[in-house]
Amino acid sequence: MADVKRGALRAFVAAAVVACASFGAHAADKQITLGFSQVGAESAWRTANTESVKSAAPAAGINLKFADAQQKQENQIKAIRSYIAQKVDVIAFSPVVESGWEPVLQEAKAAKIPVILTDRNIDVKDTSLYVTMIGSDFLEEGRRGGRWLEEHYKDNPGPINIVELQGTVGSAPANDRHAGLVEIIQKDPKFKIIASQSGDFTLAGGKQVMEAFAKTYAGKYNVVYAHNDDMALGAIQAMEEAGVHPGKDVQVVSFDATHGGFQAMVDGKINVDVECSPLLGPQLMQAVKDVVAGKELPRRIKTEETVFVQADAAKIMPTRKY
Repeated sequence: MADVKRGALRAFVAAAVVACASFGAHAADKQITLGFSQVGAESAWRTANTESVKSAAPAAGINLKFADAQQKQENQIKAIRSYIAQKVDVIAFSPVVESGWEPVLQEAKAAKIPVILTDRNIDVKDTSLYVTMIGSDFLEEGRRGGRWLEEHYKDNPGPINIVELQGTVGSAPANDRHAGLVEIIQKDPKFKIIASQSGDFTLAGGKQVMEAFAKTYAGKYNVVYAHNDDMALGAIQAMEEAGVHPGKDVQVVSFDATHGGFQAMVDGKINVDVECSPLLGPQLMQAVKDVVAGKELPRRIKTEETVFVQADAAKIMPTRKY
């Protein structure tokens, strides 16, 4: 009888161990679902960013739910609410603009779904509404553009007049790339921004704005400061149609350092391109895994970037991934 009881006990323990092991394996193997809302497809940079996120997810074993906001905040809010309803494990998004996110992010917090920002930051009073922000330091990028102008014109008494093609109104890169430039050039009165208008980060927008600038300020501007390569390329088209030689008659400062920007540097039409890497997918997937695992993340995860000048473009271009 005792042997029977001992045998039954051993069988029960063995079954329990197998059951626990099976449950543990199931928990460990449970696939993470990430809901990601992208700004849109307004530029070559954004396309590369989307491709990076979409390719990094399956490589990391993460189930990705993707939504394109078409540069409209209301579409992003709708997508985030959809992800909340679907009970995804993590929500990530690249915000169209900086403000107006508190209500929907409070909903995500109430649902206990962590939120990660990519590429762009937001302006909220309650910073616990998101876990971390992954991306570039746009303010420092603006400073880098300003420092290049400072160095390039150090022996020129001026005046140096700048026309600025801003990105999407209210977006973090537009706000910060402008502020970074102003921070540097305000130290030297020979620099002056004589015109500033949004081209919405698009080639068509950049061309349209520059066409107006070329007419209104013909012969009066020395620098075109474009917040991204797409707008810079549009501005180059407009200047050439107006009989201006970009890169020679006018110095062109741009941002992102895409293939298009590099080609324009090789062609002598962009003078300097401040890097802003779109390849954030692997960093995002690692952050998603870490937050699901309960690890503490830094509030800011920066990407390492540099500045490229025209003289080095041809040598460096073959190594570029976007």
